[in-house]
Amino acid sequence: MSVALGMPQLPPAVLAPRRPSRKIRVGKVEVGGDAPVSVQSMTTTPTTDINATLQQIAELTAAGCDIVRVAVPSADDAEALPVIAKKSQIPVIADIHFQPKYVFAAIDAGCAAVRVNPGNIKRFDDKVGEIARAAAAAGVSLRIGVNAGSLDPRLLAKYGKATPEALVESAVWEASLFEEHDFHDFKISVKHNDPVVMVRAYELLAERGDWPLHLGVTEAGPAFQGTVKSAVAFGALLSKGIGDTIRVSLSAPPVEEVKVGNQILQSLNLRPRKLEIVSCPSCGRAQVDVYTLADRVTAGLEGMEIPLRVAVMGCVVNGPGEAREADLGVASGNGKGQIFVKGEVIKTVPESEIVETLIEEAMRIAETMEPSESDAGPTVTVG
Repeated sequence: MSVALGMPQLPPAVLAPRRPSRKIRVGKVEVGGDAPVSVQSMTTTPTTDINATLQQIAELTAAGCDIVRVAVPSADDAEALPVIAKKSQIPVIADIHFQPKYVFAAIDAGCAAVRVNPGNIKRFDDKVGEIARAAAAAGVSLRIGVNAGSLDPRLLAKYGKATPEALVESAVWEASLFEEHDFHDFKISVKHNDPVVMVRAYELLAERGDWPLHLGVTEAGPAFQGTVKSAVAFGALLSKGIGDTIRVSLSAPPVEEVKVGNQILQSLNLRPRKLEIVSCPSCGRAQVDVYTLADRVTAGLEGMEIPLRVAVMGCVVNGPGEAREADLGVASGNGKGQIFVKGEVIKTVPESEIVETLIEEAMRIAETMEPSESDAGPTVTVG
C-alpha cells in the first residue's frame, strides 16, 4: 500500500506576509528580503580558547544554528579571530564593545560581520566613516545593536529610561550616520528585557525604514522564563511579518537557545518542520501513562530529521482523531494501542509494544521517503 507522508507540498500557511526589508549577507547566510529567518546564538567559551570555541560552534552548527557570535573584549580575543573565522562551519560575528580598534581587527580577521553597540563604543560617531569604508572594502556587514542596558547617555538623559522611543531614536540615528557614508549593509536590533517594551520598539523601528531586523529579548533569564519571554515576543512580531534573524538569549547552554529558536520558527511555519511530537496533557480519561509513553517515544526518535508528525494519544475522546491526522500515531486504551499511518489503522499492539512499534514504523517511513520530502520536516503527536 502506498501512503503519502510528510508535510503538504503547498507553501505552508503563515499568519502574515514578511515585512519588506533590505537583504544583506552575513558570510554565506542571507538576512532580510525573501531570505528565510535565520537563527543565531553566541559562544560562552573564552574566545582566546580557540579549540573550545570551535568545538562549541560545531555543536551549535549541529543543532541548527545559522550564524554564531563570539565575544571580543580584549586584544587576545581579537588575535584568536582569524583562526576561528576560518575554521567555523557557519559565519562568525565579532561582538564589539567599548574599543573601536577591535572593530577593525575583526574585519581584518575575516569575520563575516561585526556587531557594534553605539551606546558604549568610545567616540563612535567619529569612527563611523572609517568603519564603513573598512567594512565595505572587506565585504563585511554590520549589526547596529542597541541595548536597554547600554543606551547612549544622551538618550537616557532625554527620555529618562530605555523607552521604545529611546531605543528607536538611537538606532535610527546611528543608521543614518552609516547611510551618510553610503553604507547600507547592516541590520539593526533594539533589545530590551521586557517583552512588551521590546515588541513596541521593533514595531516602531519597522515603520521607520526597510532595514533588516535582528530580534532579541536581552537577558531573557533562565531556560524556562527566557523561553517563554522570547516565544511571546518573537511570536508577536514574527506573526506580523517583522523579523529577519533571531537570537534567543537564555541563561543556559547556547545549544538550548538554538533549539528554542528553531522551534519558534517551525511553530510559525517560518522554518520547515522536522520531527513533531503531538501528545495530550493527560487527564482522568487516560488509560495509559501518557507522560512516560511520550517521553520514551521522544527519546527513541531523537535526531530524526524527516518531516514526520507523530501522535501519542491516551484516550478514546481525542485519540483516534489526532492519530488519524498525524503521519504516524497511536490511540491507546484498555492495555493496547491502535497504530495509525496517515489516517489508517495498520495494527493493534499490546501497550508494552507501543513504543517499539512506533519507532519501527518511523524508521520504516524514513527509509521510504524521498530526499525532497525530508526537507519538509516531520510531526509526531502524543496524547
